[in-house]
Amino acid sequence: MDKTYIRAEILKALGQPTRLKIIELLRDGECCVCEIFPAISEEQSNTSRHLNLMVSSGILSRRKEGVKIFYSVKHSETFAIVDLATRIMVQEITDRHEMLHAA
Repeated sequence: MDKTYIRAEILKALGQPTRLKIIELLRDGECCVCEIFPAISEEQSNTSRHLNLMVSSGILSRRKEGVKIFYSVKHSETFAIVDLATRIMVQEITDRHEMLHAA
């Protein structure tokens, strides 16, 4: 598989609001799916679909304990990607605000 394609799949998996909410929730560590969907105010089926996509793209890992399924961020560098996107967002907001006030 092409490296560019794999990188695009990872970024695509992170580039969705519900998935970003999940990543932020998992910043403090592993969570059961039963805790995730109410915490992000989503339906369980929709949450499961997003979790499965992030597992298949290598963003999350999953483990089963009895009937519970727990998810965690597989690579801590994922948080660095999200943090960089946040810094870019803040800079863009600042730049646009300054541009509006300069006019």
